[in-house]
This record gives sequence, C-alpha cells and structure tokens, in this order.
Amino acid sequence: MAYSSLEACLLDLERSGQLLRIKEEVDPYLEMAAIHLRIFEQKGPAILFEKVKGSKFRAASNIFGTLERSEFIFRDTLPSVKQLIDIKINPLAAIQNPLKSLAALPAAINALPYKNPISKPILFEEINISDLPLIHHWPMDGGAFVTLPQVYTEDADKPGIGNSNLGMYRIQLNGNDYLLNKEIGLHYQLHRGIGVHQTKANNKGLPLKVSCFVGGPPAHSVAAVMPLPEGMSEMNFAGVLAGKRFGYTYIDGFCVSTDADFVITGEVFPGENKPEGPFGDHLGYYSLQHPFPVMKVHKVYAKKNAIWAFTVVGRPPQEDTSFGQLIHHITGSAVSNEIPGLKEVHAVDAAGVHPLLLAIGSERYTPFLENKKPAEILTIANHILGTGQLSLAKFVWITAEAKKSKEDNSTSALDVNNVPEFLQYMLSRMDFSNDLHFYTNTTMDTLDYSGDGLNTGSKLVLAAYGDVRRKLAAAIPENIKALNANAQLVMPGVIALNANGISIASLQENLKGSGEMLLEKQGLTMIVITEDATWMAAEFNNFIWATFTRTNPAKDIDGLDSYTINKHWGCKGPLIFDATIKKHHAPAVVKDTEVEKKVTALLSKYGY
Repeated sequence: MAYSSLEACLLDLERSGQLLRIKEEVDPYLEMAAIHLRIFEQKGPAILFEKVKGSKFRAASNIFGTLERSEFIFRDTLPSVKQLIDIKINPLAAIQNPLKSLAALPAAINALPYKNPISKPILFEEINISDLPLIHHWPMDGGAFVTLPQVYTEDADKPGIGNSNLGMYRIQLNGNDYLLNKEIGLHYQLHRGIGVHQTKANNKGLPLKVSCFVGGPPAHSVAAVMPLPEGMSEMNFAGVLAGKRFGYTYIDGFCVSTDADFVITGEVFPGENKPEGPFGDHLGYYSLQHPFPVMKVHKVYAKKNAIWAFTVVGRPPQEDTSFGQLIHHITGSAVSNEIPGLKEVHAVDAAGVHPLLLAIGSERYTPFLENKKPAEILTIANHILGTGQLSLAKFVWITAEAKKSKEDNSTSALDVNNVPEFLQYMLSRMDFSNDLHFYTNTTMDTLDYSGDGLNTGSKLVLAAYGDVRRKLAAAIPENIKALNANAQLVMPGVIALNANGISIASLQENLKGSGEMLLEKQGLTMIVITEDATWMAAEFNNFIWATFTRTNPAKDIDGLDSYTINKHWGCKGPLIFDATIKKHHAPAVVKDTEVEKKVTALLSKYGY
C-alpha cells in the first residue's frame, strides 16, 4: 500500500503484529542501539521508541529487519517496480509484449517527482541538531550519527531534481571538533554520486548544497541505497516503490522533501574538512577517524510528531543484510544484464559484503578446444572490478560451471548463495599455478583496513574452470599436527592454525618441498593463521568473516613452494592466509556489558 508517512507504515506493521512499542524512557547513548541489536538477533519486530531521553521526538528502528517484513511493506508496489526495471533493462521485450508493458504505466506516473506549490510547508517547524535523538551506537563511536539518511545533492552543471543524487552516507551530528548545531560531518566512500557532485561544485568554486532527509515513506530510504540502472534516478524509483510521487519544494535554495520527518540543510565548501569518526561499521570493525567534508548547517526542520528513523550496523548479519536481500529481490538479473556473460553474483554478507564476492560466468571463447581453463571468466572478473560498487570487491571467486560433475556425486546446479559448497567446488578444481590473479596497489573500500592506508590495498581474483583436480582433505595431515597441536579443520580442504609461533615464513620453511603432496595427494588447499583456531572452526561465518576482512591479498597471502614466472605468482602447495589482527587494523566492535544487563532487564518485560 502507499504510505504517506513513516508513522502510517508503523501503524500498518502494528496491525499485523510486526511492531514493538518501547514505552519506557530509553537512553540514546548505547541503550537504544543495544535494544535494536537484541531484537534483530531474535528476528523480532520493528521497534518504536516512544520516549527518547533528551529529545521530544520518537524514534523507530528495525523497520527492514527481515526480507519478509520488507516484502510486506512494499507488497502492493514491488511487482510494478520489478516490471519497470525489466523494461529499462530490456526495452525490446516491452515492444514485443506491449499489453504487459501498458499495465506498468500507472506505476510509471508515480516516478515523476511532484513539486509542492507551497514554498514552506506549514507542517514543518525549525529545530536544532541538539533537539534530535542523538543516538550513539557503539562505545568507541566519535559521537551520534544519522544511520538511515537520504542525502540529496544536485549537479552544479545541470541543477534540478532531474539530475540529482540521493545516497545513504552516514552523518556525524556531534562530537570531535564539530560546532554543535552549526556543523556536521559527511562520510562518503568511493564510487558514490555525491563525490561527483562535490567535484563539479569545487570546479566552479561553489559550495555544494546538501539536504539530508530522515524518515518519510520507507521507500525513500530504500531508494537511497538502490544500485539503479544507468539513467534511472533515485527520485523516480522512490516514487514508484512508495506508490506515490516524491514530493519536494525549495526553501532558501535547498531542496526539501515534503514527505520526510526531518530535513537538515547545509553547505559543503571546497577544501573544508574535519575529523569524522570513529564509527562501528558494517564490517564488524570501527572505521577510524579521518578527514571528511564538514557541512555548515543552514536549517533543521521537523514535522509535527516526527519519528526519527535509524538502524544499527556491526558484525554482519545486521539490518542492512535485509536491505541487500530486498535489493537483490527487486533487481533480479539487472547486474548480469549489465555484464555480458555473467550469470550469477553474490556479495557475501557474512564477510561484510565487499571483502568477498562469488560469481558464475560463461566460457564461450574456445568451444572447439577440449582443455578447460579460465578465459572468458577472466574478462568478466575484470568487468566486475570496473563496475560501480562491485568494483570494491577484494576477493572475487569466479567459475563458469553451472552444473556439478559426476565426481561431486550430485547433479544439482551450483549456487553462489551456498558459500561453503561454492568454495569447495572451486578449491577442488583450482590450478594454483595459473588461477590466482593479484591486483596490487589499488583502490579499496573505504571501510576496509586490511591495507596499509585509507582506500588502498590489493585484490585477488581466483578463477577456476574445468574438471575436479583433487579430493579435498577431510582430516588434518600429520605433519601439520606436528607443527600445531591445535590445528582445526574448518571445512574440507581448509584448516586453521593458532598464530603462536606460527607464521607464513615458518610454515614455508618447515614444510618446504611438501607442498605438492599436501595439495594434490592430501587435498589441503588453504591454511589460515589466526589467533584462535578453535573459534574460527566453531562457525563457518567466523572463518568467512575473519579470513576475508583481515587479509590484504598481496601482503597476507602466500603459498607453499611458491614461485614467480613472468611476474605471475603461483605455488605448488596450499595457500597460506595470515588472518591475524595487525597493528594497523581497526578494532572490532564490542558490546558494553553494563548496557547489556540493563537491556536484558528492560526487554524481559516484553518477552525478549
């Protein structure tokens, strides 16, 4: 159904038993975030905090906590959205089936933003930043943050809503060196549209006008994170998903969403930065303090009875996981249509999304040859690493087999979403002499601290295609046990070793000359060095998270009996990953024990 406001959505959720009202006063310092995390972990309902300490405004979270709830919220508009995206991707299909396409026209009308003739909506009141629910999420955070913002900017060369960008970039409201009520911090990462807009404004010597919307119809939050096909505006998408046109006006030259609960307007001046962070982020670590653009606050608006929308991120999965599931549900084959030959792709949420990407492509270059080796999938991997936010991937595992062979004792299709099975499929086929392709000294995801500096590090493409080469180890080889008594089998072919007295260099020295036997005869493909091998082997997601978030491929990966020929690296034995925490890494987020006790007592009243 079309929601006119965030409150209308919450009331609809309440009618269906999907809303929890917290009536007691709650502290925005750690307590609200802890309640959210506890409810999310139990796959609980959306939460409405009716009394927020220090603010007259209510707050809501966990709105998109499960895919099922998101599908419920957008139950009336999702079919039309998917249909319009399909038309955008494949316009020829629309011509071939015009009746089906005509059915999408009413929804397409909602894609047109609506300019409110009232220049200053009477429902808004002017407030200060200090009046907002200043939610502090994790103990080491630098201050309070906006975590479900819709950050709006316009193109200085082509002003107007038609060439605008709506993105979700966290905003720091207080703390550090920010002047309260006068300055806030903008954090935006690589491959974000706001960076293009600021560059154009800087080139003209102009400040970038920024509007931050919070709340409003839930579709607007989804639009801010949606990776849309080229030429489709977030504002158009927001209207279609909401089932009503995006309403806006201009106040003092700033675009203002007339549907939002809150609006913060301000300007970013060329070259003006201040330290932003730390912030407990979605990889499960803090992103540290770095200089980012500072926004000079112009005015802050709130609707009558406004509700502050927020989320909490940390070690995945969290609520943003459900965002990703919804996006995949909506876009379907959009990514594979954008990259020729790509059949499936999966950014692994348990690893923090960008650190690990699994893909299935095609191999059509040399069908006349019997030998199977990666060719087209290498081209596809390069295309992936040059496409939008996919380019932030650090590890890309790619193959071309859609069916498992007889040696796998199964005929079911390979599934990128089944991470353990996919990795085993590839490790049993990988040629460690040819199938590993490193990208050194390159740009990285801003939140990835495995490299030696901000936005810098390396990537690794593992491309395997062909028949089974080896049976993966189901037990730990004796010569490995002799080196490390606490060696643990993580999954077939992969073991974890405690870091005490163990390093890549020591393994290479002690196991020199035995690499080929370990790999090809005993099926040992990966050795992961970690602080706690027992912990890593206890849950598959522990292995995925620690291994792929803590390693810088070019620096922290080697192999037994390795060599370089014509600048291509290979090895005769298993790969060795140093997945230990290094001095330059950001610390992992950890809950506050006293706050957890308080939350346990409060939520017990509500049956959680």
